[in-house]
Parts: sequence; C-alpha cells; structure tokens
Amino acid sequence: MRSKSEMMDLILGVAKKDDRIRAVYINGSRANSNAPKDIFMDYDVVYVVAETEPFLNNKGWIDVFGERIIMQEPDKLDKMQGRNVDLSKCYGYLMQFSDGNRIDLHIETLDCTLENFGTDSLTVTLLDKEAILPKLPPASDKNYWVEKPSFAQYYSRCNDFWWVAPYCAKGLWRKEILYTIDSLNYYVRDALLQMMSWYVCIDKGFEFSFGKSLKYLNNYLNPDIWNRLMTTFNLSNYDYAWNALITTCELFDEIAPAVGEAFGFMYNKEEAGKSFAYIKHIKELPRTATEIY
Repeated sequence: MRSKSEMMDLILGVAKKDDRIRAVYINGSRANSNAPKDIFMDYDVVYVVAETEPFLNNKGWIDVFGERIIMQEPDKLDKMQGRNVDLSKCYGYLMQFSDGNRIDLHIETLDCTLENFGTDSLTVTLLDKEAILPKLPPASDKNYWVEKPSFAQYYSRCNDFWWVAPYCAKGLWRKEILYTIDSLNYYVRDALLQMMSWYVCIDKGFEFSFGKSLKYLNNYLNPDIWNRLMTTFNLSNYDYAWNALITTCELFDEIAPAVGEAFGFMYNKEEAGKSFAYIKHIKELPRTATEIY
C-alpha cells in the first residue's frame, strides 16, 4: 500500500506538471486534525482547472493514479438518469485502487470553486499556482460540531418519536416487518440518536464532532446505554423486532427527560406515557382482534 507521502507526492505532482490545473485543495478527514488516522482514510481532493472539457474528453489522464478496482462517476450517473448537472463546471472521479488507497477527485472551474470555497471549515489549500484562492483560517471541524438544541428542535424530536413509534407496532402486528424496519430505522431511531448526542453534550459541551453518521458516539455513551442501543438493531424476526422497539422506547423515555431538564425544556411525560402504553397494548393484541380497544 502506498504511503501517505507517496500519495500526496503523486496528487501534487500531477497538478504541478499539468498547466491546466491551477490549484489544489483537500477537505474531509485528512484536513481534520481531530479525526482518528487509519489505513482507510480517503483522499478528498479538488483540482481547480481552467475548464473541465479537456479532462472529460480524454479520461486516460486519471490512470496515473494507479490500478483501480472500481470507479464511480457520480455526475455521469446523474446525467444518465436525466438529472440537471452542469459538467462544464465540475466533475468527480471516485477511485478505489488495488493497493487499498482511495481518492475522491473532483475537478472544478475557478468560478465553481469560489461559489463555496471555505464554507467547509475542513478545507486546506495544497497548491495555488497563481494565488487565485482566498486565504483560509486553519482547518477545523467546527462546521460539524453538535448544535445546541432549541426548544422547538427538542419538542419536535420528542413529538416525532412518540408519533411514529406506534407505526412500528402497527407494522409488527400486521406482520409487515419491512415497513416496521423502515419506520424504526429512518424516523424513530434517528430521533433517539439525536437525543443521545444532546445527552452526551450535557457534560461535554458542544465544541466537538461525533463524525459522519455519529460514528464516534460509542466513545462517549455509558456502556450499558450503548449495549442496549446495539440490541435495537436486531430486527431479524418479529420477536427481536418487538424487543428492539420496546428497548428503543425505553431508552428514549430515559434520555429525553434528562436532556429536557439540562436545557430547561419540559418533557411531555403524559404524551410519552400514553404513546408507549398504546405500543405495549398493540404488542399484546391478539392477531384475531377485530377492535383495538
């Protein structure tokens, strides 16, 4: 596997030799000093170019980066599916190489770059041949810090959770497990995870990031809470799915009041209690039932 220095020399070497490339910058985890370093870190690279067309007309220029296992061209895929994309402004090559390295390489015109350059706090300029890019402050992950909840956000999360959780119970009673999985994973669990992130911030504060998809959340949660959360991902049959739903509700009903108390928000215990009781009632409802109550 090529080392970081070899990869950076290659990325910059290509840019230095090609007069069509005017500047290079990176973003993502390699621009984040707080991100754990490991062998799977991607190289998120942008080449600022005079125009994209010459690069698109002869794609053999990317072969210099190494032997590829697979490549994705998201803009090409969007174009094929009829989406409105302007290939004259930017284009991406997501490349997985046979030695394990990966480069997500984008080419952008200067006008395209300047529309958003620096709005991502994890941006580092590596090369600027003509001093065309604005100066940036040192890279940080502040754009990805947890946002302190407002009452509206807290209330909405609580109300959403207890409104949608009975959908899951209804789906399980009907033996519609795919419907239940969808409702649990994309609505109910999302509210729980958001609440858990706020829960951690009660003691830790808000000037840090959990990473993409809250991937570092387990570093901060009590092991008991974390282990209970993990059990909620077992949805392989109806018994497991019922257990997952009940545990999810129990966790939310423990954590959400603590979050509310810490930030001065009132947790609607009556609403939560009635919704949870309804879910438990559905769980015990015979399959032959002709009425809910």
